[in-house]
Amino acid sequence: MRDRISSSSRVDADEGTSELECLPYSVQHNDEGVCLLIRMGPYRILLDCGLGDISSLVRELKKLARQRNSSQPVDLVLISHAHPDHARGLLALHQAFPQLAIYASEVTSKLLSLNWLDKDPQEIPQFCQALPLRSPVEFHEGLVAELFPAGHLPGAVAIMLTYTNSQRSYKLLYTGDFFLSNSRLVEGLRLEELRGLELDALIIEGTYGTSRHTHRRNQENQLAERIYRAISDRCSVILPTPALGLGQELLMLLRSHHHFTGRDLDIWVDGAVAKGCDAYLELLPHLPPSVQNFARHQPLFWDERVRPRVRRLQAEHRPHIGKTPCIVLTDSTADLSQYCQPDTGPWLILLPEKIDIKVKKQYLAPTTVEGYLLAQHSDGPGTTQLIHNLRPQHVVFVHGSPAYLADLTSLEELQNRYHLHSPAAGILVELPIGDTFIQPAAPETNYEGELTESDSIITISLPDTITADPRWRQFADTGLIEARWQGEELVLRGLSQRELLNQNSDRYILTDVDCCGNCRHQRGQRCWNPNSPLYNFKVTLEGYCPAYERLMENE
Repeated sequence: MRDRISSSSRVDADEGTSELECLPYSVQHNDEGVCLLIRMGPYRILLDCGLGDISSLVRELKKLARQRNSSQPVDLVLISHAHPDHARGLLALHQAFPQLAIYASEVTSKLLSLNWLDKDPQEIPQFCQALPLRSPVEFHEGLVAELFPAGHLPGAVAIMLTYTNSQRSYKLLYTGDFFLSNSRLVEGLRLEELRGLELDALIIEGTYGTSRHTHRRNQENQLAERIYRAISDRCSVILPTPALGLGQELLMLLRSHHHFTGRDLDIWVDGAVAKGCDAYLELLPHLPPSVQNFARHQPLFWDERVRPRVRRLQAEHRPHIGKTPCIVLTDSTADLSQYCQPDTGPWLILLPEKIDIKVKKQYLAPTTVEGYLLAQHSDGPGTTQLIHNLRPQHVVFVHGSPAYLADLTSLEELQNRYHLHSPAAGILVELPIGDTFIQPAAPETNYEGELTESDSIITISLPDTITADPRWRQFADTGLIEARWQGEELVLRGLSQRELLNQNSDRYILTDVDCCGNCRHQRGQRCWNPNSPLYNFKVTLEGYCPAYERLMENE
Protein backbone atom coordinates (compact mmCIF):
# COMPACT_ATOMS: atom_id res chain seq x y z
CA MET A 1 0.00 0.00 0.00
CA ARG A 2 1.47 3.38 -0.94
CA ASP A 3 1.46 6.00 1.79
CA ARG A 4 -1.15 8.69 1.26
CA ILE A 5 -0.33 12.24 2.35
CA SER A 6 -2.74 15.09 1.72
CA SER A 7 -0.95 18.35 0.99
CA SER A 8 -4.20 20.21 1.65
CA SER A 9 -4.25 19.06 5.28
CA ARG A 10 -1.14 20.81 6.55
CA VAL A 11 -0.88 21.97 10.14
CA ASP A 12 -0.86 25.75 10.24
CA ALA A 13 -0.44 27.61 13.52
CA ASP A 14 -2.32 30.58 12.14
CA GLU A 15 -5.40 28.66 11.04
CA GLY A 16 -8.19 27.58 13.39
CA THR A 17 -8.47 28.13 17.10
CA SER A 18 -7.28 24.82 18.46
CA GLU A 19 -3.88 24.66 20.12
CA LEU A 20 -3.75 20.90 19.52
CA GLU A 21 -3.83 19.17 16.14
CA CYS A 22 -2.75 15.80 14.78
CA LEU A 23 -1.94 15.14 11.12
CA PRO A 24 -1.29 11.43 10.58
CA TYR A 25 1.08 10.80 7.69
CA SER A 26 0.52 7.07 8.21
CA VAL A 27 -1.56 5.14 10.76
CA GLN A 28 -0.59 1.45 10.26
CA HIS A 29 -3.94 0.29 8.95
CA ASN A 30 -2.03 -2.44 7.13
CA ASP A 31 1.77 -2.56 7.15
CA GLU A 32 2.59 1.00 6.10
CA GLY A 33 3.89 2.02 9.53
CA VAL A 34 3.06 4.88 11.90
CA CYS A 35 4.07 8.52 11.46
CA LEU A 36 2.19 11.41 13.10
CA LEU A 37 2.70 15.17 13.03
CA ILE A 38 1.52 16.96 16.17
CA ARG A 39 1.00 20.70 16.53
CA MET A 40 1.00 22.14 20.03
CA GLY A 41 0.71 25.91 19.82
CA PRO A 42 3.63 27.12 17.68
CA TYR A 43 5.51 23.81 17.89
CA ARG A 44 5.56 20.80 15.56
CA ILE A 45 6.54 17.34 16.80
CA LEU A 46 6.92 14.24 14.65
CA LEU A 47 5.96 11.04 16.47
CA ASP A 48 7.54 7.88 15.02
CA CYS A 49 8.65 7.30 11.43
CA GLY A 50 7.68 3.79 10.41
CA LEU A 51 7.25 4.47 6.68
CA GLY A 52 9.09 2.10 4.38
CA ASP A 53 9.25 4.74 1.63
CA ILE A 54 9.54 8.26 3.03
CA SER A 55 9.77 10.12 -0.29
CA SER A 56 6.23 11.53 0.03
CA LEU A 57 6.90 12.41 3.69
CA VAL A 58 10.09 14.29 2.75
CA ARG A 59 8.20 16.33 0.14
CA GLU A 60 5.58 17.34 2.69
CA LEU A 61 8.17 18.17 5.33
CA LYS A 62 10.08 20.38 2.89
CA LYS A 63 6.86 22.26 2.16
CA LEU A 64 6.30 22.63 5.88
CA ALA A 65 9.85 23.96 6.35
CA ARG A 66 9.26 26.59 3.66
CA GLN A 67 5.94 27.48 5.25
CA ARG A 68 7.72 28.00 8.58
CA ASN A 69 10.57 29.87 6.89
CA SER A 70 12.95 27.48 8.62
CA SER A 71 15.56 24.91 7.62
CA GLN A 72 13.84 22.37 9.88
CA PRO A 73 10.24 21.24 9.24
CA VAL A 74 9.59 20.21 12.85
CA ASP A 75 10.97 21.13 16.25
CA LEU A 76 11.83 17.57 17.26
CA VAL A 77 11.18 13.89 16.48
CA LEU A 78 10.24 11.44 19.22
CA ILE A 79 10.32 7.66 18.74
CA SER A 80 8.19 5.31 20.83
CA HIS A 81 10.19 2.11 20.22
CA ALA A 82 12.48 0.28 17.79
CA HIS A 83 10.05 -1.94 15.84
CA PRO A 84 10.20 -1.33 12.06
CA ASP A 85 6.62 -0.09 11.75
CA HIS A 86 7.57 2.78 14.07
CA ALA A 87 11.23 3.39 13.21
CA ARG A 88 12.37 1.99 9.85
CA GLY A 89 12.16 5.37 8.07
CA LEU A 90 14.42 7.17 10.54
CA LEU A 91 17.72 6.64 8.76
CA ALA A 92 16.33 8.07 5.50
CA LEU A 93 14.72 10.92 7.47
CA HIS A 94 18.09 11.75 9.05
CA GLN A 95 19.75 11.69 5.64
CA ALA A 96 17.13 14.09 4.27
CA PHE A 97 17.32 16.44 7.31
CA PRO A 98 20.72 15.87 8.99
CA GLN A 99 20.18 18.59 11.61
CA LEU A 100 16.80 17.28 12.74
CA ALA A 101 16.74 16.45 16.47
CA ILE A 102 15.63 12.83 17.01
CA TYR A 103 15.05 11.39 20.50
CA ALA A 104 14.07 8.07 22.07
CA SER A 105 14.69 6.12 25.26
CA GLU A 106 18.24 4.89 25.87
CA VAL A 107 17.33 1.28 25.07
CA THR A 108 15.51 2.22 21.87
CA SER A 109 18.45 4.31 20.69
CA LYS A 110 20.63 1.18 20.98
CA LEU A 111 18.17 -1.10 19.16
CA LEU A 112 17.38 1.13 16.19
CA SER A 113 20.25 -0.17 14.02
CA LEU A 114 18.51 -3.57 13.77
CA ASN A 115 16.13 -1.92 11.31
CA TRP A 116 18.94 -1.69 8.74
CA LEU A 117 20.70 -5.06 8.90
CA ASP A 118 21.54 -4.79 5.19
CA LYS A 119 23.94 -1.95 6.00
CA ASP A 120 27.35 -1.99 7.64
CA PRO A 121 26.79 -0.99 11.30
CA GLN A 122 29.82 1.28 11.05
CA GLU A 123 28.07 3.27 8.33
CA ILE A 124 24.95 3.97 10.40
CA PRO A 125 25.39 7.31 12.20
CA GLN A 126 24.36 7.74 15.83
CA PHE A 127 21.61 10.20 15.00
CA CYS A 128 19.25 9.34 17.89
CA GLN A 129 19.75 11.00 21.27
CA ALA A 130 18.73 9.18 24.45
CA LEU A 131 16.22 10.63 26.89
CA PRO A 132 15.77 9.55 30.52
CA LEU A 133 12.60 7.80 31.71
CA ARG A 134 10.09 9.48 34.02
CA SER A 135 11.95 12.79 33.85
CA PRO A 136 10.40 15.88 32.16
CA VAL A 137 12.65 17.53 29.58
CA GLU A 138 11.96 21.05 28.31
CA PHE A 139 12.96 21.28 24.64
CA HIS A 140 11.64 24.76 23.93
CA GLU A 141 9.98 27.44 25.98
CA GLY A 142 6.70 25.94 27.18
CA LEU A 143 7.24 22.56 25.45
CA VAL A 144 8.04 19.60 27.70
CA ALA A 145 8.26 15.87 26.95
CA GLU A 146 8.37 12.94 29.38
CA LEU A 147 8.78 9.22 28.65
CA PHE A 148 7.03 6.40 30.54
CA PRO A 149 7.77 2.66 30.03
CA ALA A 150 4.98 1.17 27.89
CA GLY A 151 5.66 -2.58 28.06
CA HIS A 152 5.56 -4.37 24.66
CA LEU A 153 9.33 -4.23 23.97
CA PRO A 154 12.46 -3.21 25.90
CA GLY A 155 12.79 0.55 25.60
CA ALA A 156 9.21 1.11 24.40
CA VAL A 157 7.68 4.26 25.87
CA ALA A 158 4.51 6.27 26.03
CA ILE A 159 5.31 9.90 25.22
CA MET A 160 3.76 12.70 27.26
CA LEU A 161 3.83 16.16 25.66
CA THR A 162 2.93 19.33 27.58
CA TYR A 163 2.60 22.76 26.01
CA THR A 164 2.04 25.77 28.28
CA ASN A 165 1.06 29.24 27.14
CA SER A 166 -0.16 32.28 29.05
CA GLN A 167 -3.68 30.87 29.34
CA ARG A 168 -3.23 27.23 30.30
CA SER A 169 -1.33 23.96 29.77
CA TYR A 170 -2.22 21.39 27.13
CA LYS A 171 -1.34 17.74 27.62
CA LEU A 172 -1.18 14.97 25.02
CA LEU A 173 -0.08 11.36 25.50
CA TYR A 174 0.97 9.02 22.67
CA THR A 175 1.09 5.39 23.76
CA GLY A 176 3.05 3.95 20.83
CA ASP A 177 2.54 0.19 21.19
CA PHE A 178 1.68 -0.67 24.79
CA PHE A 179 1.05 -3.78 26.86
CA LEU A 180 -0.39 -3.73 30.37
CA SER A 181 0.67 -7.30 31.21
CA ASN A 182 4.16 -8.40 32.18
CA SER A 183 5.88 -10.62 29.65
CA ARG A 184 9.01 -12.67 30.20
CA LEU A 185 11.47 -9.95 29.20
CA VAL A 186 9.49 -6.73 29.66
CA GLU A 187 7.45 -5.34 32.53
CA GLY A 188 4.01 -4.07 31.56
CA LEU A 189 2.89 -0.45 31.47
CA ARG A 190 2.08 0.74 34.99
CA LEU A 191 -1.30 2.40 35.15
CA GLU A 192 -0.47 4.08 38.45
CA GLU A 193 2.31 6.08 36.76
CA LEU A 194 -0.09 7.64 34.29
CA ARG A 195 -3.24 8.05 36.34
CA GLY A 196 -4.03 11.64 37.26
CA LEU A 197 -2.16 13.27 34.36
CA GLU A 198 -5.27 15.30 33.41
CA LEU A 199 -4.83 14.69 29.70
CA ASP A 200 -6.49 16.70 26.99
CA ALA A 201 -5.79 14.17 24.23
CA LEU A 202 -4.72 10.54 24.04
CA ILE A 203 -3.35 8.94 20.85
CA ILE A 204 -3.63 5.22 21.40
CA GLU A 205 -3.09 2.04 19.40
CA GLY A 206 -5.97 -0.34 18.73
CA THR A 207 -4.21 -3.38 17.26
CA TYR A 208 -6.64 -5.93 18.69
CA GLY A 209 -9.77 -3.79 18.51
CA THR A 210 -12.32 -5.05 21.05
CA SER A 211 -10.92 -8.61 21.09
CA ARG A 212 -10.54 -10.21 24.51
CA HIS A 213 -7.57 -12.35 25.45
CA THR A 214 -7.12 -14.91 28.18
CA HIS A 215 -4.40 -14.45 30.78
CA ARG A 216 -0.94 -14.46 29.23
CA ARG A 217 0.01 -17.53 31.24
CA ASN A 218 -2.77 -19.43 29.47
CA GLN A 219 -1.54 -18.22 26.07
CA GLU A 220 1.96 -19.47 26.89
CA ASN A 221 0.68 -22.82 28.16
CA GLN A 222 -1.38 -23.42 25.03
CA LEU A 223 1.57 -22.63 22.77
CA ALA A 224 3.98 -24.78 24.81
CA GLU A 225 1.50 -27.67 24.78
CA ARG A 226 1.15 -27.50 20.99
CA ILE A 227 4.92 -27.44 20.45
CA TYR A 228 5.39 -30.28 22.93
CA ARG A 229 2.83 -32.46 21.15
CA ALA A 230 4.53 -31.81 17.82
CA ILE A 231 7.94 -32.80 19.18
CA SER A 232 6.42 -35.90 20.82
CA ASP A 233 4.99 -36.85 17.41
CA ARG A 234 8.50 -36.64 15.90
CA CYS A 235 7.69 -33.38 14.15
CA SER A 236 10.03 -30.37 14.03
CA VAL A 237 8.70 -26.85 14.60
CA ILE A 238 9.44 -23.56 12.82
CA LEU A 239 8.59 -20.26 14.53
CA PRO A 240 9.05 -17.30 12.15
CA THR A 241 9.21 -14.02 14.10
CA PRO A 242 10.42 -10.41 13.79
CA ALA A 243 14.00 -9.73 14.84
CA LEU A 244 13.03 -8.03 18.11
CA GLY A 245 10.52 -8.90 20.79
CA LEU A 246 8.53 -12.02 20.06
CA GLY A 247 11.51 -14.21 19.14
CA GLN A 248 13.29 -13.52 22.41
CA GLU A 249 10.05 -14.04 24.37
CA LEU A 250 9.62 -17.42 22.69
CA LEU A 251 13.17 -18.45 23.56
CA MET A 252 12.63 -17.63 27.23
CA LEU A 253 9.35 -19.54 27.18
CA LEU A 254 10.98 -22.62 25.64
CA ARG A 255 13.91 -22.51 28.05
CA SER A 256 11.84 -22.22 31.21
CA HIS A 257 8.54 -24.04 30.53
CA HIS A 258 8.18 -27.39 32.28
CA HIS A 259 7.38 -29.13 28.98
CA PHE A 260 10.93 -28.44 27.75
CA THR A 261 13.13 -28.07 30.84
CA GLY A 262 15.77 -30.80 30.80
CA ARG A 263 14.60 -32.26 27.46
CA ASP A 264 17.16 -33.56 24.98
CA LEU A 265 16.14 -31.00 22.40
CA ASP A 266 17.89 -28.55 20.10
CA ILE A 267 16.54 -25.02 19.61
CA TRP A 268 18.16 -23.30 16.63
CA VAL A 269 18.07 -19.52 16.17
CA ASP A 270 18.71 -18.10 12.71
CA GLY A 271 19.22 -14.78 10.94
CA ALA A 272 18.00 -11.48 12.35
CA VAL A 273 16.38 -13.17 15.35
CA ALA A 274 19.84 -14.27 16.50
CA LYS A 275 21.12 -10.70 16.10
CA GLY A 276 18.16 -9.53 18.15
CA CYS A 277 19.21 -11.93 20.91
CA ASP A 278 22.73 -10.48 20.85
CA ALA A 279 21.25 -6.98 21.18
CA TYR A 280 19.21 -8.07 24.22
CA LEU A 281 22.35 -9.44 25.90
CA GLU A 282 23.99 -6.02 25.60
CA LEU A 283 20.92 -4.50 27.30
CA LEU A 284 20.78 -6.92 30.22
CA PRO A 285 21.04 -4.17 32.91
CA HIS A 286 17.86 -2.62 31.46
CA LEU A 287 15.82 -5.85 31.58
CA PRO A 288 13.59 -6.79 34.55
CA PRO A 289 15.30 -7.97 37.79
CA SER A 290 13.91 -11.49 37.32
CA VAL A 291 15.65 -11.74 33.94
CA GLN A 292 18.92 -10.43 35.37
CA ASN A 293 18.68 -13.02 38.15
CA PHE A 294 18.10 -15.78 35.57
CA ALA A 295 21.20 -14.63 33.70
CA ARG A 296 23.33 -14.88 36.86
CA HIS A 297 22.75 -18.64 36.97
CA GLN A 298 22.84 -19.56 33.28
CA PRO A 299 23.21 -17.82 29.92
CA LEU A 300 20.12 -15.92 28.86
CA PHE A 301 20.02 -17.36 25.34
CA TRP A 302 23.05 -19.21 23.98
CA ASP A 303 23.68 -22.41 25.94
CA GLU A 304 24.81 -25.82 24.64
CA ARG A 305 25.23 -27.39 28.09
CA VAL A 306 21.80 -26.95 29.65
CA ARG A 307 18.88 -28.76 28.03
CA PRO A 308 17.13 -27.73 25.90
CA ARG A 309 20.21 -26.55 24.00
CA VAL A 310 19.90 -23.09 22.38
CA ARG A 311 22.33 -22.53 19.54
CA ARG A 312 22.92 -20.11 16.73
CA LEU A 313 22.28 -21.83 13.39
CA GLN A 314 25.54 -21.96 11.42
CA ALA A 315 26.18 -23.18 7.88
CA GLU A 316 27.65 -26.49 9.08
CA HIS A 317 24.47 -27.27 11.01
CA ARG A 318 22.03 -26.82 8.13
CA PRO A 319 22.43 -30.29 6.53
CA HIS A 320 21.32 -31.89 9.82
CA ILE A 321 18.36 -29.62 10.69
CA GLY A 322 15.06 -31.47 10.94
CA LYS A 323 16.41 -35.03 10.70
CA THR A 324 15.54 -35.36 14.37
CA PRO A 325 12.81 -33.24 16.00
CA CYS A 326 14.00 -29.72 16.76
CA ILE A 327 12.73 -26.14 17.02
CA VAL A 328 13.85 -23.37 14.65
CA LEU A 329 13.32 -19.65 15.28
CA THR A 330 13.93 -17.65 12.14
CA ASP A 331 13.13 -14.34 10.43
CA SER A 332 9.53 -13.54 9.59
CA THR A 333 10.75 -12.84 6.02
CA ALA A 334 12.83 -16.04 5.67
CA ASP A 335 12.25 -18.64 2.95
CA LEU A 336 11.09 -21.54 5.09
CA SER A 337 11.70 -24.07 2.35
CA GLN A 338 15.41 -23.97 3.26
CA TYR A 339 14.51 -25.93 6.39
CA CYS A 340 11.73 -28.18 5.01
CA GLN A 341 13.97 -30.34 2.83
CA PRO A 342 13.08 -33.79 1.37
CA ASP A 343 15.37 -35.74 3.72
CA THR A 344 13.93 -34.18 6.90
CA GLY A 345 10.97 -35.25 8.98
CA PRO A 346 7.60 -33.47 9.02
CA TRP A 347 7.38 -29.82 10.06
CA LEU A 348 4.87 -27.72 11.98
CA ILE A 349 4.98 -24.01 11.05
CA LEU A 350 3.46 -21.81 13.76
CA LEU A 351 2.53 -18.25 12.75
CA PRO A 352 1.84 -15.51 15.32
CA GLU A 353 -1.41 -13.57 15.13
CA LYS A 354 -1.28 -9.92 13.99
CA ILE A 355 2.08 -10.32 12.23
CA ASP A 356 1.86 -10.60 8.44
CA ILE A 357 4.06 -13.56 7.49
CA LYS A 358 3.87 -15.01 3.99
CA VAL A 359 4.38 -18.77 3.65
CA LYS A 360 4.50 -20.97 0.57
CA LYS A 361 1.76 -23.50 -0.09
CA GLN A 362 4.14 -26.27 -1.14
CA TYR A 363 7.23 -27.57 0.67
CA LEU A 364 9.60 -30.43 -0.06
CA ALA A 365 8.82 -32.04 3.29
CA PRO A 366 5.37 -32.65 4.86
CA THR A 367 4.25 -29.46 6.63
CA THR A 368 1.34 -28.21 8.70
CA VAL A 369 0.70 -24.48 9.14
CA GLU A 370 -1.17 -23.22 12.22
CA GLY A 371 -1.54 -19.94 14.11
CA TYR A 372 -1.09 -19.05 17.76
CA LEU A 373 -1.64 -16.11 20.09
CA LEU A 374 1.15 -14.75 22.26
CA ALA A 375 0.02 -11.15 22.48
CA GLN A 376 2.51 -8.27 22.57
CA HIS A 377 -0.23 -5.60 22.60
CA SER A 378 -3.11 -5.03 25.00
CA ASP A 379 -6.49 -6.40 24.01
CA GLY A 380 -9.80 -4.49 23.91
CA PRO A 381 -10.44 -4.51 27.67
CA GLY A 382 -6.85 -3.39 28.27
CA THR A 383 -7.27 -0.53 25.80
CA THR A 384 -10.50 0.71 27.36
CA GLN A 385 -9.02 0.26 30.83
CA LEU A 386 -6.15 2.60 29.98
CA ILE A 387 -8.54 5.15 28.48
CA HIS A 388 -10.79 5.11 31.56
CA ASN A 389 -7.77 5.56 33.83
CA LEU A 390 -6.51 8.57 31.87
CA ARG A 391 -9.90 10.19 31.13
CA PRO A 392 -8.80 12.43 28.23
CA GLN A 393 -11.21 14.71 26.39
CA HIS A 394 -10.11 13.37 22.99
CA VAL A 395 -9.10 9.82 22.04
CA VAL A 396 -7.39 9.28 18.68
CA PHE A 397 -7.11 5.63 17.55
CA VAL A 398 -4.27 4.59 15.25
CA HIS A 399 -2.40 1.34 14.53
CA GLY A 400 -4.94 -1.35 13.66
CA SER A 401 -7.16 -2.46 10.82
CA PRO A 402 -9.98 0.00 10.02
CA ALA A 403 -12.54 -2.61 11.06
CA TYR A 404 -10.92 -3.16 14.45
CA LEU A 405 -10.59 0.56 15.09
CA ALA A 406 -14.23 1.05 14.09
CA ASP A 407 -15.18 -1.54 16.71
CA LEU A 408 -13.46 0.58 19.35
CA THR A 409 -14.99 3.87 18.25
CA SER A 410 -18.45 2.28 18.30
CA LEU A 411 -18.25 1.25 21.97
CA GLU A 412 -20.95 3.11 23.92
CA GLU A 413 -18.80 3.19 27.04
CA LEU A 414 -16.31 5.32 25.06
CA GLN A 415 -18.77 7.31 22.95
CA ASN A 416 -20.62 8.52 26.04
CA ARG A 417 -17.51 9.93 27.70
CA TYR A 418 -14.89 10.93 25.13
CA HIS A 419 -14.52 12.58 21.73
CA LEU A 420 -13.37 9.71 19.50
CA HIS A 421 -11.32 9.94 16.30
CA SER A 422 -9.99 7.28 13.93
CA PRO A 423 -8.40 9.23 11.08
CA ALA A 424 -7.05 7.91 7.80
CA ALA A 425 -3.63 9.02 6.57
CA GLY A 426 -3.55 12.65 5.49
CA ILE A 427 -6.70 13.65 7.40
CA LEU A 428 -6.12 16.50 9.85
CA VAL A 429 -7.63 16.00 13.31
CA GLU A 430 -8.32 19.17 15.27
CA LEU A 431 -8.46 18.67 19.02
CA PRO A 432 -10.32 21.68 20.45
CA ILE A 433 -10.41 21.82 24.22
CA GLY A 434 -13.72 22.80 25.81
CA ASP A 435 -17.40 21.89 25.82
CA THR A 436 -18.35 22.99 22.30
CA PHE A 437 -16.93 20.02 20.39
CA ILE A 438 -19.63 18.04 18.57
CA GLN A 439 -19.36 14.29 19.00
CA PRO A 440 -18.98 12.69 15.55
CA ALA A 441 -21.52 10.09 14.51
CA ALA A 442 -20.53 6.54 15.36
CA PRO A 443 -19.77 4.23 12.44
CA GLU A 444 -22.52 1.79 11.54
CA THR A 445 -21.39 -1.61 12.82
CA ASN A 446 -24.64 -3.21 14.00
CA TYR A 447 -26.46 -5.70 11.80
CA GLU A 448 -29.92 -7.18 12.08
CA GLY A 449 -30.44 -10.93 11.87
CA GLU A 450 -33.22 -13.42 12.43
CA LEU A 451 -33.67 -16.02 15.17
CA THR A 452 -35.73 -19.20 14.64
CA GLU A 453 -36.43 -21.55 17.57
CA SER A 454 -37.68 -25.13 17.39
CA ASP A 455 -37.94 -27.88 20.03
CA SER A 456 -34.23 -28.65 20.14
CA ILE A 457 -32.49 -26.24 17.75
CA ILE A 458 -32.02 -22.48 17.66
CA THR A 459 -31.04 -21.04 14.27
CA ILE A 460 -29.54 -17.55 13.95
CA SER A 461 -29.52 -16.14 10.41
CA LEU A 462 -27.02 -13.38 9.63
CA PRO A 463 -26.91 -11.00 6.63
CA ASP A 464 -24.29 -11.27 3.88
CA THR A 465 -22.58 -8.16 5.28
CA ILE A 466 -21.38 -10.22 8.23
CA THR A 467 -20.03 -13.13 6.20
CA ALA A 468 -18.36 -10.77 3.69
CA ASP A 469 -16.19 -9.31 6.45
CA PRO A 470 -12.65 -10.81 6.34
CA ARG A 471 -12.92 -11.60 10.06
CA TRP A 472 -15.68 -14.13 9.34
CA ARG A 473 -13.13 -16.64 8.03
CA GLN A 474 -11.42 -16.79 11.42
CA PHE A 475 -14.68 -16.62 13.37
CA ALA A 476 -16.33 -19.53 11.57
CA ASP A 477 -13.40 -21.63 10.37
CA THR A 478 -14.46 -24.59 12.55
CA GLY A 479 -18.22 -24.09 12.36
CA LEU A 480 -18.47 -24.22 16.15
CA ILE A 481 -19.31 -21.38 18.51
CA GLU A 482 -19.33 -20.69 22.23
CA ALA A 483 -22.22 -18.72 23.76
CA ARG A 484 -22.26 -17.00 27.15
CA TRP A 485 -24.35 -14.40 28.90
CA GLN A 486 -22.89 -10.96 29.49
CA GLY A 487 -25.41 -9.16 31.63
CA GLU A 488 -28.64 -9.22 29.62
CA GLU A 489 -26.81 -9.86 26.34
CA LEU A 490 -25.86 -13.18 24.75
CA VAL A 491 -22.31 -13.10 23.38
CA LEU A 492 -21.29 -15.50 20.60
CA ARG A 493 -17.67 -16.35 19.91
CA GLY A 494 -16.19 -18.64 17.27
CA LEU A 495 -14.02 -21.52 18.48
CA SER A 496 -10.71 -21.78 16.64
CA GLN A 497 -8.98 -24.99 15.66
CA ARG A 498 -6.30 -24.28 18.23
CA GLU A 499 -8.87 -24.17 21.03
CA LEU A 500 -10.49 -27.41 19.91
CA LEU A 501 -7.08 -29.09 20.08
CA ASN A 502 -6.63 -27.82 23.62
CA GLN A 503 -9.98 -28.67 25.19
CA ASN A 504 -8.21 -29.86 28.32
CA SER A 505 -6.25 -26.64 28.78
CA ASP A 506 -6.95 -24.15 31.53
CA ARG A 507 -8.12 -21.48 29.06
CA TYR A 508 -11.32 -20.68 30.88
CA ILE A 509 -10.23 -21.37 34.45
CA LEU A 510 -9.83 -18.00 36.11
CA THR A 511 -9.95 -19.07 39.76
CA ASP A 512 -6.23 -18.39 40.21
CA VAL A 513 -6.20 -15.08 38.34
CA ASP A 514 -6.63 -11.65 39.92
CA CYS A 515 -9.37 -10.43 37.61
CA CYS A 516 -12.75 -8.71 37.75
CA GLY A 517 -14.52 -12.07 37.63
CA ASN A 518 -13.00 -12.89 41.03
CA CYS A 519 -13.33 -9.41 42.56
CA ARG A 520 -15.78 -8.82 45.40
CA HIS A 521 -16.79 -5.45 43.89
CA GLN A 522 -17.98 -6.84 40.52
CA ARG A 523 -21.74 -7.27 40.25
CA GLY A 524 -23.83 -7.41 37.10
CA GLN A 525 -20.73 -6.91 34.91
CA ARG A 526 -20.08 -3.53 36.55
CA CYS A 527 -17.53 -2.29 39.08
CA TRP A 528 -19.00 -1.02 42.36
CA ASN A 529 -15.77 -0.10 44.13
CA PRO A 530 -15.68 3.71 44.61
CA ASN A 531 -11.88 3.49 44.98
CA SER A 532 -11.45 1.93 41.54
CA PRO A 533 -10.85 3.92 38.31
CA LEU A 534 -13.46 1.63 36.74
CA TYR A 535 -16.17 2.53 39.29
CA ASN A 536 -19.64 2.31 37.73
CA PHE A 537 -18.15 1.24 34.39
CA LYS A 538 -19.02 -1.99 32.63
CA VAL A 539 -16.12 -4.41 33.07
CA THR A 540 -15.10 -7.72 31.54
CA LEU A 541 -14.54 -10.76 33.75
CA GLU A 542 -10.93 -10.96 32.53
CA GLY A 543 -10.20 -7.31 33.42
CA TYR A 544 -8.15 -6.01 36.34
CA CYS A 545 -7.54 -2.80 38.26
CA PRO A 546 -5.23 -1.77 41.13
CA ALA A 547 -8.19 -1.70 43.56
CA TYR A 548 -8.84 -5.45 43.07
CA GLU A 549 -10.04 -7.39 46.13
CA ARG A 550 -10.43 -11.15 45.89
CA LEU A 551 -13.90 -12.62 46.34
CA MET A 552 -14.06 -14.54 49.59
CA GLU A 553 -15.30 -18.16 49.40
CA ASN A 554 -18.23 -17.49 51.73
CA GLU A 555 -19.39 -14.64 49.51
